[in-house]
Amino acid sequence: MTFTWPIRIYYEDTDAGGVVFYANHLKFFERARTEMLRSMGYELDQLTNTAGIIFVVRSIQLDYLRPALFNQLLAVTTTIKGHTKTSLTFAQTISHGDTVLCTSTIRVACVDASSLRPKAIPDYLLEQLSP
Repeated sequence: MTFTWPIRIYYEDTDAGGVVFYANHLKFFERARTEMLRSMGYELDQLTNTAGIIFVVRSIQLDYLRPALFNQLLAVTTTIKGHTKTSLTFAQTISHGDTVLCTSTIRVACVDASSLRPKAIPDYLLEQLSP
């Protein structure tokens, strides 16, 4: 499954030169993962309330290839690359038109909302998310 979410670059996303501040790419990737789950009918707060889980970023690998600029409309593409019983690995890209600006591999861990210890991803969710 591949999911794409549009992101408009606002002035607040940029530095004085109109280039997106490097850490904001992480926000864009987070929003796209959240919207992917939402499009499948899962709200993160509801997963916390009903299943007692939250997802936390475990590791990130980013490659900045080209700058993203003020007022550009970008596409953040998200694909689930793999999973274990307690984690999901996402491949994500940020593009402007046909130009890829940034690529990432982000691994998120499923943890118990109370103890913050690893917890198995619920089967019903894992079945829907499995590549």
